[in-house]
Order: sequence, then C-alpha cells, then structure tokens
Amino acid sequence: MKHSSIFYSITFIFILSTTSIFLAFLWLINYDKENYTKELNNKYSTVSDTALYRFAKLVSEDEYETQMKNYNMVKISDDKNIAAIEQNGTILQEVSVKLGTSAIILYNRHHFLKIKHDDEEILLQDADYQPYRYHIIKVIFLFVFTILLITYIFIIRKIKPLRKIKRQIDKFANGDLNIENAKTGNDEISEVADAFYTAVMQIKKLNKSRQLFLRNIMHELKTPITKGRITAEMIPEDKYQKRLISVFEKLEELINEFAAVEEATSGKKLNIVDVYLISELIDEAINLAMVDRKNIKIYGDKDLELKVNFKLFSIAIKNIIDNGIKYSTDKFVEIYIKENSLEFHTKGENLEQDLSFYIEPFSKGSNAKQSFGLGLYIVDNIIKSHNLKFCHRYEDGKNIFYFDELKNIISNSENIDLSIIDEVQKSDSK
Repeated sequence: MKHSSIFYSITFIFILSTTSIFLAFLWLINYDKENYTKELNNKYSTVSDTALYRFAKLVSEDEYETQMKNYNMVKISDDKNIAAIEQNGTILQEVSVKLGTSAIILYNRHHFLKIKHDDEEILLQDADYQPYRYHIIKVIFLFVFTILLITYIFIIRKIKPLRKIKRQIDKFANGDLNIENAKTGNDEISEVADAFYTAVMQIKKLNKSRQLFLRNIMHELKTPITKGRITAEMIPEDKYQKRLISVFEKLEELINEFAAVEEATSGKKLNIVDVYLISELIDEAINLAMVDRKNIKIYGDKDLELKVNFKLFSIAIKNIIDNGIKYSTDKFVEIYIKENSLEFHTKGENLEQDLSFYIEPFSKGSNAKQSFGLGLYIVDNIIKSHNLKFCHRYEDGKNIFYFDELKNIISNSENIDLSIIDEVQKSDSK
C-alpha cells in the first residue's frame, strides 16, 4: 500500500485513533483507581482519628458510634477471626500518630482497619468495601472502539471501488478500451465510475467510427489512384507523364501517411515491435523517400540494434530525410548515430518558430509553398509512441533534428558500451 494512498491514510488515522483511545483508557483507569484509593484513605483516616479520639476520651461514645454507622464500619469481636486476619492478612498501609497507630489490612478481598492506642486495640471491617472494578470504563472503551471499527470498515467499503476505478483508468491510459464498469451502488463514487465507463464506451465507438471511416476512405482512394497511375504509365513518355506519375505517387504516399497517422495517434501500445539494425531502418526510410543515396551520409555504428516498430520508425526517419532534402540549401542530409540520439543535419536557415509549431498538422513558415504538411506531426507521434523525444537545435548554419533518449529502445542496452558509437562516428567523419 502506497503511503500517499487514501486507504493508507484512513488506516493510519484509524490506528492512530485506536492507539490514542487505548492510551486514554489506561490513563483513565489509573486516574480513577488513584481517586478510589484516595477516597478509601480519607475514609479510613477519619475512622482511625475518631477511634483514637474515643480511646483518648476526646469524643463521646455516641459520637464514635455515629461515625462508625455513617462509614458502615463493623467491629470484629471474635478472637479467632481477629487472629486469622492479623496472621494471614496483608498490611497495605500503616500510619503512626501521637495517639496511636492504624493499619489497613487486606484479607479475603475485604478491608480491615486495625487501630491501637496504648494497650487498647480494635479491629474494624469496612462493610462497604468493594475491590476496585473498572467494568464501566472497559464497556465504554469497547463501545467507542466498536463504533470506530465499524466506521473504518464502512469507509473502506465505501471507497473500495476507487481501486477498481483506478485499475480501469490505468488500462484506459495504456490504450486498452476494454474496461469494466466499476459501479457498485448509487453513491457519488459509483456515479463517477459509471460516468467514466460511459465516456470510455463513447470514445470506443468514436474510435471504431474513425477507423472505419479512414479504412473506407483509403480503400476508396487507392483503387482510382492505382488505376490512374497504371493509365499514366501507358501514355507516351514526356514531361506530362512524369508529372502525372509523380502526382499519383504523392497521393499514394499521402494515403500511407494517413494510415501511419491513425496508428501513431491511436494511443495504443505498439503491438508489432522487434529488434532491427539501425541500418535496416535507414535503408527502408531512404527507399520510402525515393531519394538518391548520394544525398545522404551516415556516421556512427550502423550495426546498432533498436527495438522498434519497423514500419512506423522507418516512416519517421523517412519524413525527416524527405524534409531535409526538400528544405536544405544543398539537398544533402547527414545522419549521425550517437550515444543517446539519432541526429539529422541539414544546411539552411534556422526555423522561424519553435519546433512545437511545426509538429502541428499542415504547419508552414512564411513561404507558403514550403508546407510541412503531416510530416513532422507524424514523426512526433511515432517518436512519442516509442518513448523517445523529438527535438531540434540550430548549430553552425545547420538545422539538427534528432530523436533523443535513444537508450530507451536500444536492444540489450545494459550490455552495450555506448561510447563505441561515438568512436565509430569520429572514425567515419575522418
């Protein structure tokens, strides 16, 4: 149980309250017992003083008898009983004064008061004495503890659905829309659970509608595009044929990017992930970009293994290469495989806005002809789905786009000396 958990907090408060009540119970027993003992001592002190005053002829016999009746003190006259009490009883307290001595004796769970003045001696029994009992305090403690325990159990049972709701929210956060309804009653927590379940079901329906719509659109568009491209290839070769083929290729590429957008932005975990050489990913990206390999230079360890979704990661690299070739001044892209990043260097002017501006769909700079379209938007979503960061910086007249935190997807990164990558890069650059 986490220390920040509400269940932990409530349990802690319950234990603290129970401990406090128990300590208060012990203190109350001790305090009440002391008061009871003090009352007995005051009573016996008064009785003892009265008896000694009587022996000293300082009070009358009637006054003495009245005091004994008031305190219900009974004189023991049987010599055998007196001997048994004196021999077997336990002296609890003994006090000596000028007129004589008095002692409190415990015998057979009864209190006796032995008073002696010179040669005179008397033994009195406290007929009202009751051994100290704290049953009432125990009943009060058990009553309070029971109420506290019932309250604790009631609260825990009431908020218990929160754990189930949290599990369902965690599933939803991980892209799993197949959640259960955590509703258990008609209270506010159940209403929240039901509202969350209803919202997720609505999102699930919307996702299905979106997927169906995109699939239908892509299916309906692919057929005429394929037919148009075939028709374009059948006409005589000239600049118009090349333009038509280029248009159809661009349309086909756009449809594939739509599919990538749908997969990358769905919020689901990548379900097709395997280990690939980074050189394989870059080669696939170059093929997708349909650019001349002479315009690309790679530095670093090309045998580095990454655990990625091959299709999506290749598209991300392809989009960076495509933008680099399109917008660089020399139509050249340098790819650096570094210790913890994959960098793409292109010559040109710095971006007019922050990278966050360009990763929005169809963003563009001041030149309306140079729109980034969905390219960087797709890159950003694909990189995020791989737990990486898509970043940009400008150094020495070059725009540097890079995938940071590469160690998150390096296969068996614990067994790889990543410093080798930088050494290979330096040797290649020489």
